[in-house]
Amino acid sequence: MDDAVPETPAVAEDEPASEPAPDPGYDPASPAPLNVPRTPTGDADVDAALDRLGDADHLATDGHLEVYEDVHRGLRDALTALDARPGPPVPPSQHGPRS
Repeated sequence: MDDAVPETPAVAEDEPASEPAPDPGYDPASPAPLNVPRTPTGDADVDAALDRLGDADHLATDGHLEVYEDVHRGLRDALTALDARPGPPVPPSQHGPRS
């Protein structure tokens, strides 16, 4: 039985390894969508704020901060609005006031 490993052909050091040619239209620094799914929450204000995140997909990195701050402001306003809504009336205590 022959346990010899077949030799792989040597590549000359001055020959570049065969790599696929880069796409001439590809620019790694250009904006690219992240394609992060956004699931609707059912709250129109929250959904609008989350949809706004998609605007960052088409901006250079230095434009992301404005979008993120706008989304944060919208989400904060939506939470504040929840606190401002009157809740159901509190039922009167059955035991009366305590002394």
